[in-house]
Amino acid sequence: MESPPSSPPNSGRSPSGSSMMENLLGLLRVKVIRGINLAIRDVRTSDPYVVIKMGKQKLKTRVIKKDINPEWNEDLTLSVSDPTLAIKLTVYDHDMFSKDDKMGEAEFDIKPFIDALKMNLDSLPSGTLISRVQPCRQNCLSEESKILWTEGRVLQNLCLRLKNVECGEVELQLQWIDLPGCKGL
Repeated sequence: MESPPSSPPNSGRSPSGSSMMENLLGLLRVKVIRGINLAIRDVRTSDPYVVIKMGKQKLKTRVIKKDINPEWNEDLTLSVSDPTLAIKLTVYDHDMFSKDDKMGEAEFDIKPFIDALKMNLDSLPSGTLISRVQPCRQNCLSEESKILWTEGRVLQNLCLRLKNVECGEVELQLQWIDLPGCKGL
């Protein structure tokens, strides 16, 4: 009796037999725009950078030296398989000779953004407001977050108030990227 052929060791399939692309809904581009009035962790300033985590993924921005109002304008791209997972953001102060200091953290939910993506918006004019997310105890928003239809894509602007710190906010923008071969929304 002949045994069935086994798949090659690196066939891109998980042990359950499904490929990574089958579970992937698409990519979420998180543009880390800037920090506002971040906490001072060195003598008169800080050397901040941002770490973003979703599930097992962890991405970080570059360090901006001696600036409590840094402008990163940096895109970090997360693979989204489970849109119910919250995204955690932590700001750190880079230290050369000791452990980096935490400068606050925030968490945000992408469900309202995902819901907006599922709508049929192609006929709307650019700049149309799709929905608003109000600041509340369940989120870290410091002001109303607007989800907009702009130039053929859905964008969400967020201003997050950092927790567990004396001061500081971080501005972000979310954008969705559809990938060929993905399950999609």
